[in-house]
Amino acid sequence: MTRWSSRIAGITLALLPGAALAQDTTAFSFIGVEKCIMCHKSEKSGNQAAVWKQSRHAEAYNTLLTPRADSIAKSRGFATPAKDAAECLACHTMASSKVEDQKMGVQCEACHGPGSAYKSLSVMKDKAKSMAAGLTGYADQAAIEKQCRSCHNEKSPSFKAFNFDERWAQIKHPKPAA
Repeated sequence: MTRWSSRIAGITLALLPGAALAQDTTAFSFIGVEKCIMCHKSEKSGNQAAVWKQSRHAEAYNTLLTPRADSIAKSRGFATPAKDAAECLACHTMASSKVEDQKMGVQCEACHGPGSAYKSLSVMKDKAKSMAAGLTGYADQAAIEKQCRSCHNEKSPSFKAFNFDERWAQIKHPKPAA
């Protein structure tokens, strides 16, 4: 299992309650935010794409391109710029190893799991089917907070106090209309 897939497996396990904990997310692959946006940009879908695009998650990778990020990486003993440091990429990108995906920042599949098996409308319309196909994010607030804190914590060199309720209000997005 790669470092990326084990990260997603861990996130998935943290998000899915009960029997779903045994789900193996390595069977799924990432499709990228551009494919997700195709169905999640309308008012009917809750305009989730716009919420993400306006969030700091969408720009997370770009923060690694700054002199400040390189300075932080150097002070932490990294021999590479922040944009190449695995420790930085783990929280500033989606778990995909594709460079084009990383440049899109923390996107849909970073929280909702690889979309290859749940991307079709027929699967997405059925909560049980979509969860069986790898969709995460239906967990309770405590599980969602735990996932957020996997990056927003004291290990981050630029960590500031993290108030989950305030930050969740900024990033949460409506579920699509049935």
